[in-house]
Amino acid sequence: MSEAVHVHTRPPWAPLTLAAFVGLVVSTNIAGAMWGRLLVSSPEALLLLSSRNRYLVLALGADVSPIVYWVVGSIRIGLAFVVCHLIGRAYADEALRWFIKYLGVTPEALDQFNRGFAKAEWVIIPFFAGSNLVAALSGVHRTPWRRLAALLTIGILARLALIWWLAQVFDEELADSVGWLQKYSWWAVGISVALVLLVNVRNFRRGAA
Repeated sequence: MSEAVHVHTRPPWAPLTLAAFVGLVVSTNIAGAMWGRLLVSSPEALLLLSSRNRYLVLALGADVSPIVYWVVGSIRIGLAFVVCHLIGRAYADEALRWFIKYLGVTPEALDQFNRGFAKAEWVIIPFFAGSNLVAALSGVHRTPWRRLAALLTIGILARLALIWWLAQVFDEELADSVGWLQKYSWWAVGISVALVLLVNVRNFRRGAA
């Protein structure tokens, strides 16, 4: 007797996850283009737009308040992870193919992550709390919400704590770097805008190929 083949059906809310992801991509691109000015005028806004490691470090160097660092940083990282998790749940393997088509993830690397995820998700999720690919995989594998919340919370807090500690250890070097960036912020904006455009054009061409 042959086994029944499971056919994934997209839930009605699936398009909302893509809309949310587009919003996150737009905000991340704005941060990538304008971080030099935002670091001077509003490091809080920078963290709201994107809480990548480099922005977390720079915001600490710009004396962002501890409350903003921990609260906004946690929410922004968690929001991105949850959105990508929901995309994985909604679109299943199709979502993973988008990482190959648009983001340059190799099929071999994706297959390795996919095969090992179920066995080691308790390590992979906390360690890669900022990874869109891991978040999508957690959705494809339908990690239970309670387990996901616990692992993601551990990963986010550990990441923020490590960056905080490193910022204290290298406080003088970080202050010098931020001071230089504040002095030449418009040069940083110009270079950053060019890099953001180049990355997006490359991803668009890769997806259209």
